[in-house]
Amino acid sequence: QVQLVESGGGLVQPGGSLRLSCAASGSIFSFNAMGWYRQAPGKQRELVAEITRGGSTNYADSVKGRFTISRDNAKNTLYLQMNSLNPEDTAIYYCNARRQVTDYWGQGTQVTVSS
Repeated sequence: QVQLVESGGGLVQPGGSLRLSCAASGSIFSFNAMGWYRQAPGKQRELVAEITRGGSTNYADSVKGRFTISRDNAKNTLYLQMNSLNPEDTAIYYCNARRQVTDYWGQGTQVTVSS
């Protein structure tokens, strides 16, 4: 069974940084793509960043230049480095992995950006 476990969320000041981690139960090579999504209260879940098996990346316009998605294949872990955080980044962040037509989700980790 595929398990994705996020960590690294928390409370941070505007302009600060956080690094989210997503530990996968199996080899991340088995996934066609992995990504980070977020959902703020009262809003739909949105794509933040994604990376394909081949290494191509895609970012939401709102986070370009501030967030960086990366992976460590040896550790089977996906990362999201978040810099220059602002209150609009406050949300629950979810790790996603896709294998063929099946999507897998982590439990989410809360990120709160506030003075």
